[in-house]
Amino acid sequence: MPRALPAPAVLHRLDLKTLQLFAAICEAGTLTGAARGSAIAPSAVSKRLAELERALGVRLLTRTAKGMAVTPAGETLLHHTRRMLASAEQIALELAEHAKGVRGFVRMLANLSAIVQFLPEDLQGFLAAQASIRVDLEERPSGGVVSGVEEGAADLGICAGGTEFRSLRTLPYRRDRLVLVMRADHPLAGADGLAFAETLDHDHVGLHAASSIYGALRTEAQRHGRPLRLRMHVPSFDGICRMAQAGMGLGVVPARVYDLFGPRMQLTAVPLTDPWAQRELRIVTRTGPLPPAAQLLLDHLRPPAG
Repeated sequence: MPRALPAPAVLHRLDLKTLQLFAAICEAGTLTGAARGSAIAPSAVSKRLAELERALGVRLLTRTAKGMAVTPAGETLLHHTRRMLASAEQIALELAEHAKGVRGFVRMLANLSAIVQFLPEDLQGFLAAQASIRVDLEERPSGGVVSGVEEGAADLGICAGGTEFRSLRTLPYRRDRLVLVMRADHPLAGADGLAFAETLDHDHVGLHAASSIYGALRTEAQRHGRPLRLRMHVPSFDGICRMAQAGMGLGVVPARVYDLFGPRMQLTAVPLTDPWAQRELRIVTRTGPLPPAAQLLLDHLRPPAG
């Protein structure tokens, strides 16, 4: 493989069209398939790939009996290529919105608890006052919220208070408390309150494994030296409530979530008395000034002083 070109020359070769072709080869598995999908000649695809490999000084793809195989260097480039192409697409979409009169965009990540309990009304109020701003909201587990904001994928994030915030600035958002949801005929129904340890003889239905709530339940069971009798993971709070309604086990959800879904499913709720069941949700941002639209949203979301 020829020696890599100087960095400025490499950057010049990393144009979007070449990166699109590289990604197309990886996805199609053959030069012919990539050429067909990109509506250009296979020889042109091959030439672009050879130039890119020469510019980078590494082999990105190798020929096999079944087509093209991605090398470790190719995997690295593909990872960054997908992010760059997604960003380019987002740029085009946002600029098109600006042409229609949009003043700004806010990219936001939040955990499921914030999205279900508080953000619908908060964002409705914000967008009613700031009709020329668009908010792009994505749900992630709390750890993913921190990573996404830290990496620049979002301007703001909302996550559980016990998350490791690393380099991010944090501000208070809301508080909630966790409750057990169950059918009215469950043996634990009717209790005024329960410690989580008192539930470990019973089956549970849990939120997805990356969620902060599931992590807290697993940690608490381990602290007591007991297994968590988890029958299944589900991706949402309404899924937990539906499984509890079907008699699949106990579920742990925020009290406000129970208020939204539980009564209509004829479920009952029992407060958890453990200190960790009283939770704080926090806003996270990178240090330094925010874009104007993001600052407006941050000011709207922050609770009043005092």
